[in-house]
Amino acid sequence: MSHIRPRPALAPASAPCDHCGAAVPPGGGRFCCAGCEGAHALIQGLGLDAFYRRRDAAAVQEGALRPADDPPPASLVHLVRPEGEGVHTIDLLVAGLTCGACVWLVEQALAGRPEVLRARASLVDRRLRLLWRGPAEVADELAARVARLGFRVAPWSAACLRVTEDAEGRALTRALGIAAFGAGNVMIVSLAVWFAGPSMGEATRGLMHWLAAAIGLPVIAVAGLPFYRSAWAALRAGRANMDLAVSLGVLAAAAMSLSEAVRNGPYTWFDSATTLLALLLAGRVLDRAARRRALGAVGELLALQGGEVTRLAPDGTAAPVAAERVEAGDRLLVAAGERLRLDGVLEAGEAVLDAAAATGESLPRRYAAGEALPAGGVNLGAPFVQRVTAAAADGSLARLARLLERAEAEKGRIATLADRAARLYVPIVHALAAAAFGLWLWLGVGWQAALVPAVATLIVTCPCGLAIAVPATRTVATGALFRRGLLVASGTALERLSEVDHAVLDKTGTLTEGRPVLLPDPARPEAALREAAGIARASRHPLARALVAACPDAPAACGVEETPGRGLACGPARLGSAAFLGLGEEGPGMTLWYRVAPGAAPVAFRFADRLRPDAAAAVAALERLGLSVELLSGDAAPAVAAAAEAAGIPAWHAGAAPEEKLARVAALRAAGRRVLMVGDGINDAGAMAVAHASASPAGATDVAQSAADLVLRGGDRGLLAVAEAVVAARGAQRIARGSVVFSLAYNVVAVPAAMVGWVTPLGAAVVMASSSLAVILNALRAGRVPVLRW
Repeated sequence: MSHIRPRPALAPASAPCDHCGAAVPPGGGRFCCAGCEGAHALIQGLGLDAFYRRRDAAAVQEGALRPADDPPPASLVHLVRPEGEGVHTIDLLVAGLTCGACVWLVEQALAGRPEVLRARASLVDRRLRLLWRGPAEVADELAARVARLGFRVAPWSAACLRVTEDAEGRALTRALGIAAFGAGNVMIVSLAVWFAGPSMGEATRGLMHWLAAAIGLPVIAVAGLPFYRSAWAALRAGRANMDLAVSLGVLAAAAMSLSEAVRNGPYTWFDSATTLLALLLAGRVLDRAARRRALGAVGELLALQGGEVTRLAPDGTAAPVAAERVEAGDRLLVAAGERLRLDGVLEAGEAVLDAAAATGESLPRRYAAGEALPAGGVNLGAPFVQRVTAAAADGSLARLARLLERAEAEKGRIATLADRAARLYVPIVHALAAAAFGLWLWLGVGWQAALVPAVATLIVTCPCGLAIAVPATRTVATGALFRRGLLVASGTALERLSEVDHAVLDKTGTLTEGRPVLLPDPARPEAALREAAGIARASRHPLARALVAACPDAPAACGVEETPGRGLACGPARLGSAAFLGLGEEGPGMTLWYRVAPGAAPVAFRFADRLRPDAAAAVAALERLGLSVELLSGDAAPAVAAAAEAAGIPAWHAGAAPEEKLARVAALRAAGRRVLMVGDGINDAGAMAVAHASASPAGATDVAQSAADLVLRGGDRGLLAVAEAVVAARGAQRIARGSVVFSLAYNVVAVPAAMVGWVTPLGAAVVMASSSLAVILNALRAGRVPVLRW
């Protein structure tokens, strides 16, 4: 038995489809098309009617679940990957996943098939991963079942992910444009009535009222659809949300305004309704853009695996192939300067990789035959052969992408301050408005007169202050931080940042500048520096580039030969490691040795990865704010210990692999700490995802910046901007809580006055506008971010 209320056979043109929410044409019954009727019947047949009660506003967006006219691809068999023992898997892109209820429906519908071992859908990247026991052709049947539910199915790839339509975002932007246009024009008309007052003639005032109605009513009807659909979805699910309060307040103001226009009363309130819609839609558009950054982080990770690689056939011939088609056991030829897209091991010889983004090591590292090569590293030496150990979908980057999906989905479920307040506020206010209407009817007045105090109650409690308090405060604080060089990239970042009590800092590229710098040495001959820098011009090694930067006018030497990972030879001269020059074991730190000829005295060029100028001050500032600080790096222990001592950090951990960084942050969370993770590399992204809040400095990898809640854009503030952001976030939360408390206290006074008839609708509108103005003025205080000195 369906939970949906039966409708007449001939539905009006405005009736929504019972499945997808689109308008049903006249005579269309309960569904807009045969596809929706079939999808609804399938859901009922599977016993999954609870989907319609679970889905939220995003899922009832008009037409979002309408089955596609085109069938799914004729065959997906060529994309199926065997797992052994008759088990197969495939990844599909499912367009139309807009909420948790959609994910639930897809997973439950597929789980009902006996051959399906696992069906997992991701709301972040719209990926459906299927695992089943049986022939590969089962993939077509499973995809067809998903398509019959109203979702569009395609082969999953990073490219498809980037072009997936975002209908909700476009709808919100369109609604915001309509609301802003209508609010501006209605305000012009309303101001004339407000300022003229009783001196305006009745005919002129009536014309102005109807002109405002002609503009305002269509705007309220169209621009308010995101709120009305959300409110209707909440009611269908048996709950109340802030959008229900907004919808009732806006519609009540529109109804009373229309009533005043009909009787040519002194004032209407179309301007208040349209302006409220514009303000709230602006905040929703900004929140939507922030949430989509989670998709950006996943996309950046997957883009590292995209493109072509060079696969070697058994006979030794090389051919380009898409990285997604490579399987475990395949052999790849990695050219000089190429980034590794897949996990693997070095088959023979020696390789030199710049793995800073993947492992956090500040210097390139030599890998011997049989050693694991990290995906994301860059080949700085000669070409080599890599044997793949995991396909793209099962590799380290893919695992990290799935971790980001789960972490961002968890953060997205954090209830905002206004939402938590709305759980009690909304049902109480609506019950009081209904009580006022019933009380006046019981006292014997007509329904029209009883409606006045009820509508006044809704208008005076229209949650402008409560709904605007958090978005306005967040917008002001975000703008102030942006002017300081820090981009707030998540809608809930400030709220989470205000709660952090422990900071975990990466070293290379975060606490330090991320590039080696030649240290001064008065005893070093200037001629040796010029000669060595001329030889170093032939190498891409970071220490060689730092040597060239220290003497940029040195002429390039001729006939330079490089031994990857060891050094450079130019005739009898040698520049490189101690072992390359035959000087014995390497000492601590970063050092290049130069000897002009065998038997000559060697010259040492010592380098350091300098701390950022404000690193120590930033650490001290975080500690003054009550945060404990630790250093967590993948670099070697001597370098990490030196950086920790210079920055004043008492606790440090060296040689931490990406998995160990993630485990450390997860352990801190399990111990009750609220962690702020600051990192810049691919190896930091997992830890940043599970942290309570995260930040990345200017110059960080795209993956780290996409995963971060806060991104430093550079400028003279440096790491101190992170401490300033904590101060700003705590101040913004205090201001937002104060505004919420003020709004609730205001309602405690205003609601009884409206219920007993002491406040007219006009007075309610004036008081409501005043409360909203007070909230906005209070929010402006969030822009006062103190400047921390160092």
